[in-house]
Amino acid sequence: MPAKPTSVKAYLDGLPEDRRKALRAVRAAVNRGLPAGYEEGVQYGMIGWFVPHRLFPDGYHCDPLQPVPFAGLASQKRYMSLYLMCIYADEKHRRWFEKEWKKTGKKLDMGKSCIRFKSVDDLPLDVIQEAIARVPVEQFLARYEASIPKSARRGQQATAGKKAVEKKAPKRKKSAR
Repeated sequence: MPAKPTSVKAYLDGLPEDRRKALRAVRAAVNRGLPAGYEEGVQYGMIGWFVPHRLFPDGYHCDPLQPVPFAGLASQKRYMSLYLMCIYADEKHRRWFEKEWKKTGKKLDMGKSCIRFKSVDDLPLDVIQEAIARVPVEQFLARYEASIPKSARRGQQATAGKKAVEKKAPKRKKSAR
């Protein structure tokens, strides 16, 4: 993808037809299950669903200018990826997800939140849709806030970052002139 897309349509339009078709199918499943309050757009160079700043003004603790990411969908060089932060942030939900996926007989290629796939046929879209639907915004934000370091909560990351820089900066010795 040569240029950074600024819309979901532009992202999809920049893909080869087979990838575009696969991502459209996954996107449709996510959007069918998406609870009220989340928004879709382009985030971190991929299709993303997130908690908008109007619901959580503090934004993402790693980059407060970004809304809190909930899910992402990307076309990588050798595979496609679906990122489910709702799975990453909740071990009970992850166990449910893995159990339901296993029932389908499909192979799960997953990291902490990233599901890698080469074809939409690799995915049980109904399980993905249900995994999304099971996490309303309020519940996701409660888990999100509980999972981030205390130093990064509610605008404290600037202070924490400054302290970390101060600790790492070597002290200069006074020269004896």
